[in-house]
Amino acid sequence: MSVDFNTVATEFCNFYYQQFDSDRSQLGNLYRDQSMLTFETSQLQGAKDIVEKLVSLPFAKVAHRISTLDGQPASPNGDILVMVTGELLIDDEQNAQRYSQVFHLIPDGNSYYVFNDIFRLNYS
Repeated sequence: MSVDFNTVATEFCNFYYQQFDSDRSQLGNLYRDQSMLTFETSQLQGAKDIVEKLVSLPFAKVAHRISTLDGQPASPNGDILVMVTGELLIDDEQNAQRYSQVFHLIPDGNSYYVFNDIFRLNYS
């Protein structure tokens, strides 16, 4: 039975952003030791370092609003590539910041983990 990559991409992103917005420290299970995060200009490898970076971000409250979400099969092994654009509402700011994020998801049993995660704020 083939996997519906768009459904997986959507469900993953909904879960990821809900968890990020409520408690970033709980995102560690989505990464592995070989996972890599590029956050703006910082590159980190490994679940522990990635979660430490996400927890250290200088805001208490955040809300992601997804504008676009595209998923594609990324390999014959079932990998999925996900591209997200959206807006961030940080703390009590009224003006949202635009962002782009790419996830490379790898199958792991009945679920997926993040192999690559690239995040950028869009200033233009």
